[in-house]
Amino acid sequence: MRWNLEWLRTFKAIYETGTLSAAAQELFISQPGVSLHLNSLEAFTGYKLFDRSARKMVPTEKGKILYNYILDPLKKLETGEEHFHKRSQDERATISVGMCFETFQYTLEEHISGLPFNLIIKFGEYPQMQHDLDSGLLDLIITPQKGDQQNLVYRPFSKERIVLIAGSETDTAALENLLQENKIKAAADLLKQQLWYSTAADMDHLKNFWLKHFGEHPDFSPNYIVPNISSIIRCLSDGTGFSIVPDFLCREAIASGKIKLVWEGNHPLENTLYFGTRKKTMYCNEIDRLESLLEKRWVR
Repeated sequence: MRWNLEWLRTFKAIYETGTLSAAAQELFISQPGVSLHLNSLEAFTGYKLFDRSARKMVPTEKGKILYNYILDPLKKLETGEEHFHKRSQDERATISVGMCFETFQYTLEEHISGLPFNLIIKFGEYPQMQHDLDSGLLDLIITPQKGDQQNLVYRPFSKERIVLIAGSETDTAALENLLQENKIKAAADLLKQQLWYSTAADMDHLKNFWLKHFGEHPDFSPNYIVPNISSIIRCLSDGTGFSIVPDFLCREAIASGKIKLVWEGNHPLENTLYFGTRKKTMYCNEIDRLESLLEKRWVR
């Protein structure tokens, strides 16, 4: 195991600023991220590097020795970094964004080549995205879930409606008659006899839709488990079967007649979508541009 250069940068920032919060502001990462770096460095060295008081981080003797040892090498690295940046092209910021695969594919993929900054896209579960944003590994997330981290701020920008869709060749006449007559229980029983598509990663859409509109948890398993919602839409296109998906992901397929919107429910199930960012970031302009682009794409 080797120590991480970022641990040393963080250690230096704590030593020079005197507090975890001031170090976090200087490094543009969260205070928990600063604590994580320091804890990792202390675990690696086997020494306590600071005495933690209520107002200030006081370096121990080992901390002072380490600071004096790394100060010149870190300065040389920073000078080298500046030197080589000046010899390269104009520096491009690198922004890391967390979102689900389908959101990326639908909203951002076609615009990447026109962005004036580097972009790293990460897919994953929403709680992990929130943790990575708080730790400084991500700069922006798109999520229907708000976390409770003090360092993060969430701005609502759109809604997604969870709807029942079917392949264009699916016979939905009997089901639509039951729904129009408000025979909800009979409609649910009929739906359970149909072919269903879902994804392994996210069964929540099906569960939440069923619970809200039919008053019970679904007591059946989908017939086909595919990698993502885009796969569901492709499988249903010009075919048969049912699925529950967010409306913005299937608008184009519905408009083209490849699939059909069957039911939104008597009182549609909607999720608020948020942009999640850290309260302090050095990439305000880049994040504003991404948010503006995504908002425009969502309402198309």
